[in-house]
Amino acid sequence: MLTHVVSDVHGNADALARAADGAEALLVLGDLLDFVDYDEPTLGILAEILGPDATVEFARLRAEGGPGALGEYTRALWADVDDPAALVDAAVHRRYEQMFAVLGGLGVPVWLIPGNVDVPAMWPEFLAAHPQVRAVDGEVVEIGEHRVGFVGGVPLPAGRQPRPGVFRAYMREAGEYTAAVEALGPVDVLCSHAPPAVAELAYDVVARTHELTSPALLEHVRAHRPRLALFGHVHAPLTPRVRIGHTECVNVGHFRRRETAAAVRW
Repeated sequence: MLTHVVSDVHGNADALARAADGAEALLVLGDLLDFVDYDEPTLGILAEILGPDATVEFARLRAEGGPGALGEYTRALWADVDDPAALVDAAVHRRYEQMFAVLGGLGVPVWLIPGNVDVPAMWPEFLAAHPQVRAVDGEVVEIGEHRVGFVGGVPLPAGRQPRPGVFRAYMREAGEYTAAVEALGPVDVLCSHAPPAVAELAYDVVARTHELTSPALLEHVRAHRPRLALFGHVHAPLTPRVRIGHTECVNVGHFRRRETAAAVRW
């Protein structure tokens, strides 16, 4: 059974419509939405509502700003906007309508987990309309003869709690995320949005920052030795793959830019 795997779609519906070509199934490991488009400032939800200049400055501060600079800028951006949360929710809903229509029309089963740039609370409406698409965050699925475990979102550092904001990013408290990973038990393939906590997998050479990763995923790999650990989240990793003992750890993104799915034959 040939399965294609993608992550970090970030609004690229045209490429997503081709992601399952030649495959019998598709795994999507998160980030259907494009809230801030770092490649094209005129795209993304932030630019749609506040204009491309907001995206340019957001990207600059994320890469170069001092402590707290990005948060301060973001709060100032929305300060004069009437009901910004409603505007963002409406934009998210429109984009999910498009993305789920694409996924539901691929003609193959689709297993889906959320990334940090997703709003899974909004998914039930679209899942009901597209039964070929199944959300599997926190589940183990039999694909062929293999047990495939899924964990969505990104864990926050220990001691930090998710903060409310205009956009409801899927950031998870560290203990909750760890419990979700541990609950999977032994699997043949471990699928997540975040990478295991390995420095080479975490560092983004374009953003010049270490992205959030999961120590729990690393411990799971060491304890259960799955054949594969598949993930995304880091768009331009220092290295896209490492081997940890028996397990090949592979970054299957950044699909938004690469437009090529990873292929796994079960």
